[in-house]
Amino acid sequence: MSELTGKTALITGSTTGIGRATAFALAARGADVVVTGRDAQRGAEVVQKIQADGGSARFVAADLTNRDDVIRLAEQAGEVDVLVNNAGLGSFGPSATITGEQYDAMLEGNLRAVFVLTNALAPKMAERGSGSVINVSSGAARISGDYNAVYGATKAAVESLTRAWAAEYGPAGVRVNAVAPGPVLTSVPAEFYQGYIPVTPLRRIAQAEDISRVIAFLAGPDSAFVTGATIPVDGGLSAVEPRLPD
Repeated sequence: MSELTGKTALITGSTTGIGRATAFALAARGADVVVTGRDAQRGAEVVQKIQADGGSARFVAADLTNRDDVIRLAEQAGEVDVLVNNAGLGSFGPSATITGEQYDAMLEGNLRAVFVLTNALAPKMAERGSGSVINVSSGAARISGDYNAVYGATKAAVESLTRAWAAEYGPAGVRVNAVAPGPVLTSVPAEFYQGYIPVTPLRRIAQAEDISRVIAFLAGPDSAFVTGATIPVDGGLSAVEPRLPD
């Protein structure tokens, strides 16, 4: 597949999990991938695998909770055609237990970094008349719990930005969408998610590749008339009411 040949894709948080799978997916479709994250060793491993598979990639180290790093990343990424705002962090627990430092880190990494990167790169896409921004939200933006108030709020804000930016940049040919994963088997032990399987219509937990394939669709020409959308990628979890025990 080569629908992204000649395009540069920047994927934040692409040294692990969904971001890593997305880096592989976009590279396989011909994109020149800018891999970014805090761990240079893991970044090098992602780049090496992409290159071994015949793709093109480079690594730029960045901590998205650091404002200067976000600005530097935008500068070093250069001319970007596809921006995937994937990186995120969460501190979970009752709201009263969330510290000021945890609160600030979630707002910086999950929201401000998305805002700054998009503001830096989307106007340049608009000048060229094309581009795609994909924001990775979460089912937590719509399904509240007693442990994710701040995390869910940051993701709900990202979905709101997605809609606003779709209206703002659409006339210039730039599409802005979001994906909202449910539970995904990444670095969290599988046992943590067992309770979701019986209430998920597809009766399984997502792999990172399930999410990356939808991101790749939104990055490519097959989604040319899709903008302002938030696509749940959760096996139907958000579409149904959980079944209560008999």
